[in-house]
Amino acid sequence: MESPAGNLAFTPRRTEAGGSPRALLTIKRVASFLGVLLLLALFLLPLAYGIFTSLKSDSQLTAVSAPVLPASLEQFESGGRAYDVYLVPMTDGTVKRLALVEKGRDSSRFMDPKNPGAALIEWKGAWRTLDAAWRIDFRWGNFLTAWKTIDFLRLLLNTLMYASISTVGALCSAAFVAYGFSRFNFPFRGAAFLVLMATIVLPPSVTLIPTYSFYFSIHWVGTWLPLIVPTFFANAYNVFLLRQFMMGIPRELDEAAKIDGANPMRTFFSIIIPQAVPALVVVVLFHFFFCWNDFFGPLIYLAGQPGRFPISVGLTKFFNMYVRQNSLVQASALISTAIPACIFLFAQRYLTQGIVVTGVEK
Repeated sequence: MESPAGNLAFTPRRTEAGGSPRALLTIKRVASFLGVLLLLALFLLPLAYGIFTSLKSDSQLTAVSAPVLPASLEQFESGGRAYDVYLVPMTDGTVKRLALVEKGRDSSRFMDPKNPGAALIEWKGAWRTLDAAWRIDFRWGNFLTAWKTIDFLRLLLNTLMYASISTVGALCSAAFVAYGFSRFNFPFRGAAFLVLMATIVLPPSVTLIPTYSFYFSIHWVGTWLPLIVPTFFANAYNVFLLRQFMMGIPRELDEAAKIDGANPMRTFFSIIIPQAVPALVVVVLFHFFFCWNDFFGPLIYLAGQPGRFPISVGLTKFFNMYVRQNSLVQASALISTAIPACIFLFAQRYLTQGIVVTGVEK
């Protein structure tokens, strides 16, 4: 077919053999979405297992044919007695929920819970081969039992005190040290920063005995001081993270503040700190969660002081006492994660927040 402009032929654009580009793009998006859902389900599977286990009874955890969801054995009360309900196959191919009234070797008699006044149903077969009937039953009382079994309130207060004070110390000290390394030129700055970073490579087990001997000699063992005081002298991980972040803040902002008459401390609090909020929040969250989960330090320095134990050490004692009651163990573990989960949900937007710096004309 000739075009109006001349002899140029117009040929329509052919699509690929697999379909139109828009259809292929839709298929790719759906596949990506399903893949993300699958990864999310795999990631949340342990949490779902813990939640379901905490709401189950001990009989369900030990039963062979128990359902996945929290449930309890179904019973039917009649005449002041409780009868177990079973799934009984009938001659017509249906399966009914019947209450076992009279047990027998070769035959048993059942009652229909929907029609208790009717005659008993005689079923031929061994009743032990029948599957028990379950009904959905969430045991919310497991959380109350776990709360009352150990002094959870004391453990939570101890952990909050330890995590809060040490987080403040770690944040303040790391922020000041990182500000000095990122903004000031002083002799042997590179060597000092290298020595600080070298402490990351040093295994904690190497310094365990000397530090314990030192704290024991000054009578700090048995108190919170060995766990809290060192956090006020900066941590190499936190210093490195904040220093790298602060080095990305334009120095023109410091020069502008200096022209306006701001001293280094005023620049630190008015310029650097507001710009470094995302990095500061990351340091706070990481150190808070570290203190919340810290087990080895409190176990060593607070030995013999059960009234000062944090939740990590207290839960270990609880687990040893109720090692066979998985429902109570899972309930106590979920209680201990409630506060960190709330803090993370509140501060997660700061983790993904980037730094926005206004350009400065030169």
